[in-house]
Amino acid sequence: MKLNQPTVGPIVGHTSTDLVRIFLRGSQEREGDGFRRCFAILRWRPAGGSWSKPLFNKLTLNFDFTGVLVPQGLTPATRYEYQACWFFAETELESLPAIDEKTFEWPTPDDGLYDSFSTSPANDLAPRRYAVGSCRYLLRLFEQTLFDDRGDKLFRSILEKRKTEPVDGLMMIGDQIYADDLNFIAPDTTILQYLERYRSVFSQPYIRKLMANVPTYMILDDHEIEDNWPKGAKRKSATTLFTNAMYAYQIYQCSHSPLLNVTPDGRLDGIPRRYWYSFSDGCADWFVMDSRTERVIAPDDPSRHQMISQTQMKALLDWLDDQSARVKLVVTSVPIFPDMAAENDDKWGGFQAQRQTILEHIRTKGIRKVVFVSGDVHCSFAGRLELKNDSSFAVHFVVSSSFYWPTAHMQEHQFAFGSALQGTAPQQYVSKRLTQVHSDDNYARLEVSPTDLVVRYYDRKGSALEKKKITF
Repeated sequence: MKLNQPTVGPIVGHTSTDLVRIFLRGSQEREGDGFRRCFAILRWRPAGGSWSKPLFNKLTLNFDFTGVLVPQGLTPATRYEYQACWFFAETELESLPAIDEKTFEWPTPDDGLYDSFSTSPANDLAPRRYAVGSCRYLLRLFEQTLFDDRGDKLFRSILEKRKTEPVDGLMMIGDQIYADDLNFIAPDTTILQYLERYRSVFSQPYIRKLMANVPTYMILDDHEIEDNWPKGAKRKSATTLFTNAMYAYQIYQCSHSPLLNVTPDGRLDGIPRRYWYSFSDGCADWFVMDSRTERVIAPDDPSRHQMISQTQMKALLDWLDDQSARVKLVVTSVPIFPDMAAENDDKWGGFQAQRQTILEHIRTKGIRKVVFVSGDVHCSFAGRLELKNDSSFAVHFVVSSSFYWPTAHMQEHQFAFGSALQGTAPQQYVSKRLTQVHSDDNYARLEVSPTDLVVRYYDRKGSALEKKKITF
C-alpha cells in the first residue's frame, strides 16, 4: 500500500517529556457523491533504533483532511525519528492495526526518509532555547501567491542556524496568515478561502521543514481574522467571517497545541472551548494568552474595556503565583508595554485596567523572572519595566516582529520609551529600552536559564543584529 507525503506538514506541535503531537494533511479524491476514505499513519523510533507499531487516524472533509497523531510513553530528552504519511483505503479505522505492516510502502531516502523531534528534559531547571517571532506576510490575490521567496527565507535562516545554535521550540505569536490581503482588495471570507490560505502558507519549503523538526507553538492575532479585530467588526463579520476564520484556525493552529486531551490510542478528544494555554519545558513555564478573541470594546466607557476574559485573567494570575522557581514567559500577541507614542487602542495601552491588575499582582506577590513576549508591531526590541520608587521590582519584555513584511516597518519614535505607563497611578511603571529597535525583518532567539535570559536578534538572512543578556 503506497504511503504519501503530507500535502501540509508534518508539524511537530506540543512536545513534553513523554508525548508529542504531530499534525498532517492528507488529500481529497472524489468518489461518487463523497470522497475516498483517507487515513494518516505515523511511526517513530529513538534515533537509530527500532520502529514503533504505527498509529492511524482517519482524515475527513470536516477537518480539511487533516489530523493529529500523538505518540505517548516516550523517553525524556531523547531524539526520535519519525515518518508521517497518508493513504487511501477502503476499510474502517478500527481495522487498520490488524494489517500486516509489510503492506505499507514507507518513504525511501530518495523520498525524504524521515523527520525528527526531541522530547523535553525531565529536569525542570534545564536551560531551553527558542526561536520567536510573528507577522509572516504572504500575499495571495486571484489564486496567485506573490513574494514567495522572501516570505520563506527567514525560516531557511533558522534552519541553517540550528546546525550551530540548536533550538528546542518555535513560538509563533500571531499573524501566521494575512487573511485580509491589502486590508480590503481581496480579503478571505469563506471557509474554503481561509483553509486554502493556511495550505499555501504552511506548505512553503523552509517553514515546512522547520515545523517538521522543531516543536511549534502558535497563537493568533488579528490578521487570522481581519485587521484590528474586533474594532471594526460589523454584524456579519461577528458571525459569518469570525466563525469561518476560527474554524480554519482550530484546524491549522489550535489542533497541535496543548489544549485538547489525548485518548489512550493517540488521538485528540473534544473541541477547544478557549484558545489560551500553558505548558512547561525545562526551566521555562509558558502562558500563551489569547489577547484577541476575548476582547470587549466599550466606546462609551473605556473602563469596561476587556482584553481578556475574567476566566483567562484568573488562570493567568494563578499561574503567575504558582511558586515555581522557573522562568515565566507570558505570550501576548500585542505588546503589553511600552505604550505607543500615539494610538494605543489596539494594544494593552487601550486596556489599562486589566494591565494594571496584572502588574499589581506581580508587584504585591513579589513574583520574579517574568518576561512578556510579544509581536505585532513590525519591529523588535527588548526592555525592562521598572517602578520609580521600588528598585526591587523588574519585569522584562521581548518584542519580535516581523518574520516578513513587505512595506514600511515601525521605528523607535513611535513608542513611549522612558515614560510612565498610562493608567498605572499611583505606581509609576516606566518602560526602559535595553536594545536597539530593529526595524527590518528579523526573529529573536531566546536562551532561557534559571538565572538569566539571553536575547539574540537575527535578520532575515541569518546575520546577527544584537545580543542582550538579562539577569534575573
